[in-house]
Amino acid sequence: MAEANNQGALPPVIVRLPEGEPLPLVCDSPHSGTTYPADFGAAIPAARLRGGEDTHVDALWGAVPAVGGTLLAATFPRVYIDPNRMADDIDPNQLDGAWPTALAPGPKTSLGYGLVWSRIDADTPIYDRRLPVAEVQGRLDRYYRPYHAALAEAVDGAYGRFGTVWHLNLHSMPDNAYERLKIDSPHPLADFVLGDRDGTTCEPGMVDLVERELLGMGYTVARNDPYKGVQLIAQIGRPAERRSSLQIEIRRPLYMDEATRERNAGFDTLQRDLGKLTEQVAAYIRASL
Repeated sequence: MAEANNQGALPPVIVRLPEGEPLPLVCDSPHSGTTYPADFGAAIPAARLRGGEDTHVDALWGAVPAVGGTLLAATFPRVYIDPNRMADDIDPNQLDGAWPTALAPGPKTSLGYGLVWSRIDADTPIYDRRLPVAEVQGRLDRYYRPYHAALAEAVDGAYGRFGTVWHLNLHSMPDNAYERLKIDSPHPLADFVLGDRDGTTCEPGMVDLVERELLGMGYTVARNDPYKGVQLIAQIGRPAERRSSLQIEIRRPLYMDEATRERNAGFDTLQRDLGKLTEQVAAYIRASL
């Protein structure tokens, strides 16, 4: 069984508010949670479960409040319940009974990475049981919905005050991302992947700025390959209404050891670079108001 930590000591989401003059910038890290609820009931060791974490991503972007942005971070792990999925993105074969409403499992659910992960990789199921319907509903009520409520409050509050909002959805990606997604890519994984669902969720000026700054720092950058963005940017990003949402993925070996989850020698440099990027994002937003 996986080790269990006391999630009850932490709220499901930690919100860091702007320091000084606020900007309509909301950043969230939905997958950096490392506190595993006691009722997880996984059949594999905790060290294996941690392979799903975007460990340390919230720390990498710690400069966001200092420039006037709001920074949210989940404390629970995505393998337990993933706030970047639709609430009906469930494989009915995972359940020990009938879900009370219609389900709509997405394409990643077939790989094991839906609302409630069923696999940690292609060869390793997480559970040796089917999950009771009430158990999954409890995860939604205690973790998923509070996260979405906090994010909606931050986004809608900024939009209500300024008439516009920029949302950055912050992630990291495994070095074998193409393999995990069963994609045969002709090129290596970029250091950063910017996802805007093929140009539909973020006004192009912000995407261009982030790409230009990262390239200038010496990183490689791709757009929508292999990650385009999922639920969070799809529901927030409506550029025609001055609501922009961009997903930013970081290749994990840039800042951590994927096996141990420990920060590596590149962490401090990357954190400083992201602090500089955050300052440029803030300046762009100020100039746009």
